[in-house]
Amino acid sequence: MEIGLSSASFYPTINPEESIKLIKSIGFNSGEIFLNTYSEYEEEFGRILLKEKEKYDFNINSIHSFASAFEPYIFDRYERRREDMVKIFRKVCRVGKIIGAKYYTFHGDRYRPIDTVDLELIIKVYKTLVEIAYDEGIILCQENVSRCMSKDLDFLKILLKEVPELNYTLDIKQAFKCGIDPKEYIGVLKNRIKNLHINDRSQKEDCLLPGKGDVDYRGIIKELKTYGYNGIGIIEVYRDNFEENHDLYKSKKFLEEILREIE
Repeated sequence: MEIGLSSASFYPTINPEESIKLIKSIGFNSGEIFLNTYSEYEEEFGRILLKEKEKYDFNINSIHSFASAFEPYIFDRYERRREDMVKIFRKVCRVGKIIGAKYYTFHGDRYRPIDTVDLELIIKVYKTLVEIAYDEGIILCQENVSRCMSKDLDFLKILLKEVPELNYTLDIKQAFKCGIDPKEYIGVLKNRIKNLHINDRSQKEDCLLPGKGDVDYRGIIKELKTYGYNGIGIIEVYRDNFEENHDLYKSKKFLEEILREIE
């Protein structure tokens, strides 16, 4: 498993196009690019990212949007609003295609009790999104997010059954925020996990650099390998979780040592 880094780790001080050079200089060859606002969903911006990617020989594994600004409304009961939000979704996918990303890390709808949502509509929308992403050469990966419907294991089981083309991003910190062991998500999602966000946590802090908390990475990685996971692990933390950029590299080496022990 290769260890990559998300540009979100530098938000809001470094722009996505500038982050590629920075991430590469720290010692990472792959990662996830976080698009932070609507102007970054334009094809012109995608070409700027592509230029930087090629200049620094950097692999963009996945893209991530400013999800809360539009993704929940893709599932809105008001059809015209849904259609407008789907147009934005398509633009994000198009940028992903331009920069050669494999996956789109998707948050989706805000959490509500499962018995209060229109599951028929939600399933219909997901099928549409998967098709749009596929048309752009992108695999849509639903992320487990503590404030979204995707935190609910029963909801995920429904998606697994009704939208078999949908895949998943596992985020360690988001699992713990829900009070759920990440291995429980792995046990449900199995080989449909295609992308991995790695972070640490402690009893006092819900997001830390890998190696600074008490997450059982060996157990998580072994469980992923049980279901054939062969993707990369992307370190995704917040800017206040580290002081120096070299701290990110030290976390990378920490994880690589664990991987060597397991493999």
